[in-house]
Amino acid sequence: MLKQQLNLKLSQKLSPQQIQLMKLIQLPTQAFEQRISQEMEENPALEGGKDEGDEFDDEFGDDTFDDNYDDGTEVIETDINVDDYLSDDETPSYKLSASNYSADDEDKQTPYASGTSFNQHLLQQLNTYRLDEEAEEIAKFLVGSVDESGYIRRNVSDIVDDLAFTQNVFTTEERVEEVLRVVQELDPAGVAARDLQECLLIQLRRRESNPDVELATRIIDEAFDHFTKKHYKKLLQKFDISEEQLRDAIHEVEGLNPKPGGTYSGNTRMVEHVVPDFAIRIVEGELELTLNGRNAPELHVSREYSNMLKGYKEAKEKTKSQKDAVLFIKQKLDAAKWFIDAIKQRQQTLFVTMNAIMHHQQEYFLSGDERKLKPMILKDIADKINMDVSTVSRVANSKYVDTPYGTKLVKEFFSESMKNVQGEDVSTREIKKILEITISEEDKRKPLTDDKLAKILKEKGYPIARRTVAKYREQLDLPVARLRKEI
Repeated sequence: MLKQQLNLKLSQKLSPQQIQLMKLIQLPTQAFEQRISQEMEENPALEGGKDEGDEFDDEFGDDTFDDNYDDGTEVIETDINVDDYLSDDETPSYKLSASNYSADDEDKQTPYASGTSFNQHLLQQLNTYRLDEEAEEIAKFLVGSVDESGYIRRNVSDIVDDLAFTQNVFTTEERVEEVLRVVQELDPAGVAARDLQECLLIQLRRRESNPDVELATRIIDEAFDHFTKKHYKKLLQKFDISEEQLRDAIHEVEGLNPKPGGTYSGNTRMVEHVVPDFAIRIVEGELELTLNGRNAPELHVSREYSNMLKGYKEAKEKTKSQKDAVLFIKQKLDAAKWFIDAIKQRQQTLFVTMNAIMHHQQEYFLSGDERKLKPMILKDIADKINMDVSTVSRVANSKYVDTPYGTKLVKEFFSESMKNVQGEDVSTREIKKILEITISEEDKRKPLTDDKLAKILKEKGYPIARRTVAKYREQLDLPVARLRKEI
């Protein structure tokens, strides 16, 4: 049974302009510049630099032409004559191209730097060794199995199987072990080790022999488990040595590199550059906030395209092809105007949000002391500037601010709150900083346990549980007391 009924409902929908603005807000400076370049390439009605003429005025808001016409064509030419653009004549594409290049013309493309990878660096060294055909195949396979840290994290038995299946090389574990020792002679020292213990031993055996190196080698070879767990008393008993001898041996081990692959600095590694979106300076005791000028580009609507619209309006006779062209022009002009408006709103939103954050954390920005960071969540800032929490989140997550104390990620200034003994709200960042300072000032011969740290923090006015201390310590990437012990 079919029936008709009328329903009334309220719904909220985002306009394309709002969606565009939200996407622009979350972009950091470098990505924002790329987005502007992309928009200028796609929209010929958008131009950079100052506009010497009047702003674009939409003279066709009264719908003087048929808006219902479905425009399915896309015009690519930008530097054109208005009369040619609005005429019915079409120029064949072959007249717009030239084919007078010879095969030996110089290639004007920019070459790319290839560089040398870590594995290629090892293979180049391998070429200096005299190996038979089978050993060379095994050695190349082993070099190919070395990861970025410089380790071969595979069992010899698995390597033997892979050599048989993928390289058609049938060998034994003993033969692979023999070739592996050759590969482990390559630089940097410690490369091609299968675990940390073997990596340290390779490096120690390359050092000039002396009592400290010999003792360090014995400790790593015979008592590696005691060493990693810092059971110093067991090491003193096992090797019948003094504390000073043990200290010198540990000093030798501390000079080794646990990740030999990290020492290779090839020119193929990507380097991430952080461009601050804001800058905070202290001028005569007052904070001064500035927005990176690259976030405020000078853009304007093309005068040429707006003149096309004026020419169309002044024309007495309007053909169908002219209507098609002017629909395209008007679409591009509207898009350009929306984009410019979105950029201005982005600038205002970024500045207002960061300004509220700066004033909320004024004590920190004036002193640089992280213990003066106040508790701050997204809603605190959103309420101050009368914006949505999601907008503040978009600003905070990907933006950097240049402060007198270094370049910081904006979201680092946000933290939860806890009550101190006076009942005041304090930032968890403040507690973590005090915990970090307490651990740095402890006696490393008798490091403080989490229980003792909890008691110290309680005495300082921060009543937190032992498990919370452990959580904060792990977030600060600090090991447990046993592993912080020094002799």
